Amino acid sequence: MGFFVMMRCYDSMGLMLLLCVFGFWVLPTKGAGGESFLQNSYFPSLPSSVNVGALFTYDSFIGRAAKPAFVAAIEEVNADQSILRGTKLNIVFQDSDCSGFVGTMRALQLMENKVVAAIGPQSSGLGHIISHVANELHVPLLSFAATDPTLSSLQFPYFLRTTLNDNFQMKAIADFVSYCRWRQVVAIFVDDEYGRNGVSALGDALAKKRAKISYKAAITPGAGNSSISGLLASVNLMESRIFVVHVNPDSGLNIFSVAKSLGMMGSGYVWITTDWLLTALDSMEPLDTKAMDLLQGVVAFRHYTPESEKKRRFKARWKNLRSKESSRSDDGFNSYALYAYDSVWLVARALDVFFSQGNTVTFSSDPNLKNTNDSNIKLSALDVFNEGERFLQTILEINYTGLTGKIEFDSEKDRINPAYDILNIKSTGPQRVGYWSNHTGFSVVPPETLYSKPSNTSAKNQRLNEIIWPGEVRKPPRGWVFPDNGKPLIIGVPNRVSYKYYASKDNNSLGVKGYCIDIFEAAVQLLPYPVPRTYVLYGDGKRNPSYDNLIGEVNANSFDVAVGDVTIITNRTKFVDFTQPFMESGLVVVAPVKGAKSSPWSFLKPFTIEMWAVTGALFLFVGAVIWILEHRFNEEFRGPPRRQIITVFWFSFSTMFFSHRENTVSTLGRFVLLIWLFVVLIINSSYTASLTSILTVQQLTSRIEGMDSLITSNEAIGVQDGSFAWKYLVNELNIAPSRIMLLKDEVEYLSALQRGPRGGGVAAIVDELPYIKALLSNSNCKFRTVGQEFTRTGWGFAFQRDSPLAVDMSTAILQLSEEGKLERIRKKWLTYDHECTMQISDTENYQISVQSFWGLFLICGIVWLIALTLFCWKVFWQYQRLRPEVSDEERTSEEAGSSSRPGRSLRAASFKDLIKVVDRREAEIKEMLREKSSKKLKASQSSAENSQSKHSETSIEAVT
Repeated sequence: MGFFVMMRCYDSMGLMLLLCVFGFWVLPTKGAGGESFLQNSYFPSLPSSVNVGALFTYDSFIGRAAKPAFVAAIEEVNADQSILRGTKLNIVFQDSDCSGFVGTMRALQLMENKVVAAIGPQSSGLGHIISHVANELHVPLLSFAATDPTLSSLQFPYFLRTTLNDNFQMKAIADFVSYCRWRQVVAIFVDDEYGRNGVSALGDALAKKRAKISYKAAITPGAGNSSISGLLASVNLMESRIFVVHVNPDSGLNIFSVAKSLGMMGSGYVWITTDWLLTALDSMEPLDTKAMDLLQGVVAFRHYTPESEKKRRFKARWKNLRSKESSRSDDGFNSYALYAYDSVWLVARALDVFFSQGNTVTFSSDPNLKNTNDSNIKLSALDVFNEGERFLQTILEINYTGLTGKIEFDSEKDRINPAYDILNIKSTGPQRVGYWSNHTGFSVVPPETLYSKPSNTSAKNQRLNEIIWPGEVRKPPRGWVFPDNGKPLIIGVPNRVSYKYYASKDNNSLGVKGYCIDIFEAAVQLLPYPVPRTYVLYGDGKRNPSYDNLIGEVNANSFDVAVGDVTIITNRTKFVDFTQPFMESGLVVVAPVKGAKSSPWSFLKPFTIEMWAVTGALFLFVGAVIWILEHRFNEEFRGPPRRQIITVFWFSFSTMFFSHRENTVSTLGRFVLLIWLFVVLIINSSYTASLTSILTVQQLTSRIEGMDSLITSNEAIGVQDGSFAWKYLVNELNIAPSRIMLLKDEVEYLSALQRGPRGGGVAAIVDELPYIKALLSNSNCKFRTVGQEFTRTGWGFAFQRDSPLAVDMSTAILQLSEEGKLERIRKKWLTYDHECTMQISDTENYQISVQSFWGLFLICGIVWLIALTLFCWKVFWQYQRLRPEVSDEERTSEEAGSSSRPGRSLRAASFKDLIKVVDRREAEIKEMLREKSSKKLKASQSSAENSQSKHSETSIEAVT
């Protein structure tokens, strides 16, 4: 409505203005990374200059590298006519002087200059303070050196980091610890925001790899050598020998000089540093040989910046750039110079896009600071950057390639594709052993070559070159030793009241004895280091202690390890680390048994029903085959049909006892019978052996057949007091707790089984296999296990989570097993007077099934098939020879009469002739064949004589 009113009031001038605005709106303008197509008067005029602030500590490794880079970048930006056309970029420097207070004051002085962005600070602690100022004044804060992960929080929306977040560096270190199979590290860090928050990120990264920081050693900023010496001496008493050092580059080298004097730079130690060490070493020109000898074997991380022609040109100019600012020998080139350079260009490119979008730079007074005019500190001079939020968004949308690689930010305002160099310090200097990237983990090729491939951080894809560790050691150190602080290993031993030969109290020097104790002591003797230890009994000695509670005490650090008959189950592995099992175990069911009554049909038990059926069928079939093969040759297989059927049955079953009286005459019949008699011999022998086993082995039965029948019986079940069996039956098998009876010792076991459920006892006992073996032996084998073992577990020693001693003890247990020492210890403690058969013998175990003989039956069938095939071929051949030759006249008469009789009769006559041939004796067939042959011979001779006589007559007539 207002628009039309304006048009009525200002007809001609309004129309012209509208056309101009419309024309400028539709024409394209310069975007991010593009060129301006039109310079128009609609956009406000560009400012002649724009101020950018730079806050850092001049006199530091980072500051001495950053200042020449800042100056070079500003000069290049102002000399480049394609960017910020006509607008000069001014940089205002302020020295934070390595002080939080001074840095804060200098930051406020910096803001008085109406800067559109502030580059810095290099200190993470100062970054936390100044971020509040940036939030208030809406000035983007671009830090090229503050790596504290907490600066990326939502609390500081105007903070932006042009270097890498320490979250990525700590993830890389955690991956390296996991790559080397270490579980614990000691973190040595400077006690400020940079150090504390970096180590906190390291702890989180290690936790994802099932590793941890065992001790955090904080160093006071600016601490002297005496303070560092005391700290390292206390650290050296810890078990871990993996030290991660996260300090400032300007004072960090003192740590290694003190560590050298304490003998902590030799073999067995591992030193890992964050990027501060390479920042210091890269700044030294030339490298200090004493420092290299001091740092030999250290593994250091450094920000990775890809190689490029632009980067090489910048490094070639470095000496000239540095000489303009300083001539010190320790202000050489390091990676932070590249980040400082790229930060200036990032601001310049963002300003160029910002102006091309029609934005202006304006400032206004902060209403929150109006009431500070009475103070000598003129805070009211600080103005708010009105377009700061829009300018920050423009910076975040910039995407270009600088000296440090591709500059692009993700949703959390972190640089994309973070990567680090991994270097091994040698006497000749740092040597790269590989790279780490968030995309593929460790590799020996530059990360940018792998970005085009799918992300793959699997363990088998990780690779680094060989690392020389402190002490010129090539093999990765174990990473820990038993702590040399005088504290012995506190070992919890269950104070059992039953089965005391596994673990129990004793008056010897150890205070305990038993099978499990001997195994633990033997394994400790194999360790390559001494382990001072103290055994402490757990339990009151009146009843078996709860093993779950014992595991809880280990988890609560009351014990370092639990040694005894501790079963490895899933729930316990959530709280402790178990060693390799030293004994197999599992839950079984024990029930009373009684002798089985003898059955009058026991003679049928050796074979299964299927075996009896198949065997009977084969006997009949072999009789039929022999009859077919012998019928033409053997008079004993001829006669009336009734007699022949009886003969087949008699011959078939008499072969079972090799008592057949009929002789075989034919070759094929004898071959088939030979194979069959061999099969019968095997069947008879197997039957005899199986029947003997069934009749001689004592057969025992129980009304409880296994765990399934026990669950459905609703009768009382006995379990050992303190065992995990109670929870397993209740939680896993859903058995009512009221059915479960806790039994204290073997006497109660035997008494409860003998009384039975009707007498106040139990129907069966569920317990672990090692205890049941002892119980059956002590009961003179009156009871047996029924069913199958329904859990398979083992016994092991339970250590605190992530204890490296658990790994070494597992190796020692395997060595004991390979050397046969485990078996010798078992025989010492677990040899019983009565060795009982564990399970009830089942008749089905002795039965023979078809599966045991199918190969033999298959051979038999193939032989029979071959014999019958040869017999049929011979009969058919004889039949073809015996067929009468039909004369032409007969064939004609047959064709003439074919209409009166069907062809079916001809086929029936042929089949009858074939049957007649089969039924005839072989001698008759041969005689018929001879007669037919002689007839053919006579016929041929007669034909020859007739033709000769006809020829003679023809000759006489011709002569006449």
